[in-house]
Amino acid sequence: MRNGWGHLLRCCLAGLFLLAGPALAQEDRLATLVADSVSFDGRDKVRASGHVEIFYDGQRLLAEELIYDQARDELQLFGPITLIDATGQIFTARYGELSGDLRNGIMQSARVVIEEQMQVAAAEIQRVGGRYTQLHKTVASSCKVCAGSPTPLWQIRAERVIHDQQERQLYFENARFEVAGLPILWTPRLRLPDPTLRRASGFLYPTLRQNSALGFGVRLPYFKTIGDHADILLTPYLAQNTTTLEGRYRQAFRFGRVEFEGALSRDDIVPDETRAYLFGRGEFYLPGDFTLNLGVQLVSDPGYLDTYDFSDDDRLTNELELTRTRRNEYVSLRLSSLRTLRDNEIPIEDTLATNLVRGSYDLRMPDVWGGEARVLFDIMGYEREADEVDAALAASCVTVEAAECLARDVFRSTAELGWYRNWLLRNGMIARVEGEIAGDFYIVGQDPNLDTELVRVTPTAAMELRWPLARTAANGGRDVLEPMVQVAWSESYGDDTVPNEDSTLVEFDEGNLLALSRFPGRDVRETGLRTAVGLAWTHYTPSGQEYAVSVGKIFRATDPDLFSTSSGLDGTVSDWLVAGRVEIAERLSLSNRSLFDNGFDFTKSETRLSYLGQRLTAGASYIWSVAAPSVGRTEDISEWELDMAYRFDRHWTGKASWRYDLISGSAAEAGLGLEYNNECVSIDLSLSRSFTSSTNVEPTTDVGLTVALNGFGSDGRAYARSCTM
Repeated sequence: MRNGWGHLLRCCLAGLFLLAGPALAQEDRLATLVADSVSFDGRDKVRASGHVEIFYDGQRLLAEELIYDQARDELQLFGPITLIDATGQIFTARYGELSGDLRNGIMQSARVVIEEQMQVAAAEIQRVGGRYTQLHKTVASSCKVCAGSPTPLWQIRAERVIHDQQERQLYFENARFEVAGLPILWTPRLRLPDPTLRRASGFLYPTLRQNSALGFGVRLPYFKTIGDHADILLTPYLAQNTTTLEGRYRQAFRFGRVEFEGALSRDDIVPDETRAYLFGRGEFYLPGDFTLNLGVQLVSDPGYLDTYDFSDDDRLTNELELTRTRRNEYVSLRLSSLRTLRDNEIPIEDTLATNLVRGSYDLRMPDVWGGEARVLFDIMGYEREADEVDAALAASCVTVEAAECLARDVFRSTAELGWYRNWLLRNGMIARVEGEIAGDFYIVGQDPNLDTELVRVTPTAAMELRWPLARTAANGGRDVLEPMVQVAWSESYGDDTVPNEDSTLVEFDEGNLLALSRFPGRDVRETGLRTAVGLAWTHYTPSGQEYAVSVGKIFRATDPDLFSTSSGLDGTVSDWLVAGRVEIAERLSLSNRSLFDNGFDFTKSETRLSYLGQRLTAGASYIWSVAAPSVGRTEDISEWELDMAYRFDRHWTGKASWRYDLISGSAAEAGLGLEYNNECVSIDLSLSRSFTSSTNVEPTTDVGLTVALNGFGSDGRAYARSCTM
């Protein structure tokens, strides 16, 4: 009858129940009934059997047979029964008695499935007001249970469980936690979030940690919500050699947000002292499109962050920044205070620039003489804590040249006016003309080698020519070849020697091959007549592969004696710049950037290889760089770094990382990890070793273990198993 009369019943039984069953059609909400057979027992009872389905107010009920008593507004259900409520929660049972609106009643030999993850089986289930579900003599688990392995990996047995669907909480009474059927923990009361809740107060999963410096310990986080827009996370860390309390506070406002994290420790490494750190950041949206950014980084001693693995930062910055970004305008004002944690800089910290002010106003004006004009105003100030430095201390400086390692304070203001225009020539060439004039004014204090006031004016002019050539091969592949040349001239007038605070580190790469100045700041400006030549080639295959090579070199009329040997830009002829890139099927990527002279003596070389596969994700990098004493790098750098993850199957993933210093011939860092995930549990085991030592930090070995139960506020459905696995 389902096939023959089912369509007729779908069309007319809604109206029939509107007349015969007001409880099933309340407040203009109609119920739809579909069944193989429907009969009437007098005026008050309706009996339906065979593939019974009811659709009402976003709920769906399936049963083998039902009896509806209109006088009592009650449904009597015979199973198997499946009820899917408006939230997607699934109830299954063998027998049930429910109210006409399906929101109240009792179901026996029942099971609840929450968010397709958590299953709670019970001898009896009571639904109250569509909000509360009471379950008696229950077993709860998110693990897959199969006939061959009827005992789940973990389960919670309880006398009673109350599920509050509005608050999305599960309350257990007389609960026993079992692992593989073995009782592990008993508690008279237990509250856990249901899988639909993403944010709630309570304890999070603990982490076991073995650290060679701190000993064996446990971290037990507690998360507390403070309204809808703020929360706090407190994490006691108790170990053999330390007692630590970690914390994090977050709050969102209508006009911004803040986040602070920190810790307090008492340990055996620095006895009888309280060690602490506080990091924070904030972002606030102000009228006029302005944004105020706040950054805080404070620590009690140099070795604290590294010992506890809180952060890898070795220079801390506290800053306040006001910015505005518009289509053709950028405004910025920043106040900063710096602190170094590096061994070689701590003895001379007073001579380092610690208090900074930086401001900038950048305005671009399109359609000026057919091109684009730019006006820039920039200020920068540095202050050092030291009042004066003796000759012995100046000679020991390693971060800057000894002659400049003084207690010098500097304030610089800059004004720049620039213009450029591009032309597309008939033969496809792109020509560009560019000009700029910059004026710098310095106020210098506490440096006997420099005047108190310094003025410098630098005009710059450049002409550039590019010729992009493209062809398409018969197989659909495309080649783009672009030769380029730039002739530039600039000269500084006024004071010859000015303090260099922002341009000590110079990088020569394909991004600044045709730049007017290759210095990152404005304290040093590139001068003289020079010619930059380059060639870029890119090949695209029909299958999506990409190969690219760029070559560049700079020729000068005279040596300006501005660049260090490590930059690759010193002398009248620069090193060769060669950069290459290979991209294959969005899986394999290889890139390299190198600087070398005509004799193939390398100044710098950086290589990165990465692979992204279905099972294997790996990355390897190598860097070589000659020593640069002017920026504190007294030795050559030659390091390998490797990180990889291999997914053995859907559930097991192995990880490894390694960093090796070829100069010292020893490893710097190494790590191993193993993760297991399924629908009911996530396990993360990690082992790491830091071989680096200093006056503040000793080499350490760290072992961590985290076990998380999926189904309580965490989603393990992506790792769900089947009974055939």
